[in-house]
Amino acid sequence: MNVRHQRIVFTSMLVAPDCSMNTDFIFDDHFHDHCGVFGVFGHPEAANLAYLGLYALQHRGQESAGIVASDGAELQLHRAMGEVEEIFQPSVLAKLPGNLAIGHTRYSTAGDKALLNAQPILIDCNKGKVALGHNGNLTNAGEWRRKLEHRGSIFQTNSDTEVIVHLLARSQARNLSGALGDALNQLEGAYSLLVLTTDELYAVRDPRGFRPLVLGKLLTPGGSVAWLVASETCAFDLLNAQYVREIEPGEMVRISKCGIESVHFAPAKQHQQCIFEHVYFSRPDSIIFGRSVNQSREMLGRLLAREHPVEADIVVPVPDSGVPAAVGYALESKIPFRMGLIRNHYIGRTFIEPSQAIRNFGVKLKLNPVRSLIEGQRVVLVDDSIVRGTTSRKIVRMVREAGAKEVHVRISCPPTISPCYYGVDTPTREELIASSKSPEEICKFLGADSLGYLSLPLLRQAVADTEGRFCTSCYTSVYPTDLVQLEVRGGTSTGNPAAASVTIESEPGSAEGPVVVHRES
Repeated sequence: MNVRHQRIVFTSMLVAPDCSMNTDFIFDDHFHDHCGVFGVFGHPEAANLAYLGLYALQHRGQESAGIVASDGAELQLHRAMGEVEEIFQPSVLAKLPGNLAIGHTRYSTAGDKALLNAQPILIDCNKGKVALGHNGNLTNAGEWRRKLEHRGSIFQTNSDTEVIVHLLARSQARNLSGALGDALNQLEGAYSLLVLTTDELYAVRDPRGFRPLVLGKLLTPGGSVAWLVASETCAFDLLNAQYVREIEPGEMVRISKCGIESVHFAPAKQHQQCIFEHVYFSRPDSIIFGRSVNQSREMLGRLLAREHPVEADIVVPVPDSGVPAAVGYALESKIPFRMGLIRNHYIGRTFIEPSQAIRNFGVKLKLNPVRSLIEGQRVVLVDDSIVRGTTSRKIVRMVREAGAKEVHVRISCPPTISPCYYGVDTPTREELIASSKSPEEICKFLGADSLGYLSLPLLRQAVADTEGRFCTSCYTSVYPTDLVQLEVRGGTSTGNPAAASVTIESEPGSAEGPVVVHRES
């Protein structure tokens, strides 16, 4: 939906940074997706499969992870801070028996790195024992939280997911699917949601389809079919599972011993799938929104070469996320592709910084130039985005110090001018370099010989968006939700906790009841 006559008000509050070293900021000036989810129904090793699924989705969140498993009578939960592999040792997985499980891996924002915000959330309410795992942000969660607190609700976390829990418990619906529909139809924003009971698994996607959610199946050792749900199809590949289809926007899939029931619980809305999933978030080997991510990224690079050609000797990606676009740029321009920057994949999450006199120390922990490839060359440096510009500036300087004659920066998306409020950890508008500087000014800041961004029409062309079904708010400042009243805490990865709010006013939407669509066997 194109929102007209919007009044957008942004406010922000920056808190003094913590004195501890935050390596995310030093190494990585990218946006981050908040989390990934994975669900299993009908497999005797459900928790083990959930662990493997989360392992494949680790790129979507590295701060905390959790798994809830059901043996048909009880729900068992284990969650902790850290990465999937270090949390789920064999002794831990052995305590999560059953044929059903959901898992969650989370990228927490700077102010919220606490176990209390780790997911899944497990509750025991009037609807029974229920566990929830959520990918996305609810844009009216702050308003609902205040209302619920005034009515006596007590919140244990500062996660917007807990708002769903309270609305679910307060619903007068007689069954869980009805209560879920009641709760979610009162909420705005992005949610790809997994809900687990002792004997059922629900997979739900918001009506605009901001975040991805896919359905798969796997044959068990006994010959029956186990159903899987994940944020990305790459999780199915690891398990040799079959990708079936996307969970549709506005769809609630209920998986039980009776099979699969599909319900459209909300009125249809214009799809607003996150285009940044194809630019950066998702793994290149995934199929997202029905399209190969690698295919999209190579096409981004090809179109970037057509739009911003340059005479150069080599095309060098900023690894790893810039590699597919750089391949496309090289193929289209006929300029040789070279891995002129080598990434160190084995960096811990904390380190002791030596003297400040060592320039670019943080970036060099992650990237190191291959002087023999770069020296004396005119280099096209391809990356997927520029956020603050600080890391890009250091990389340009590093390439020059390795002997490059010229450095031409090419970015496979448009300038990022706006924060995201739909499940992405982004800085405030003031911190986004493109919100206040022109491409020419950014080029000068980076110290590059030239800078070229892919235009928005060509970005849409690269992902085959002929119907306007992708959200591009971060490039346009036009937000698709009818009414946004939100409070976002810790929206940066710099170690500087931030609070921001945005209000968008436009014509109100309509509401309708749920419609049963079909069943699958």
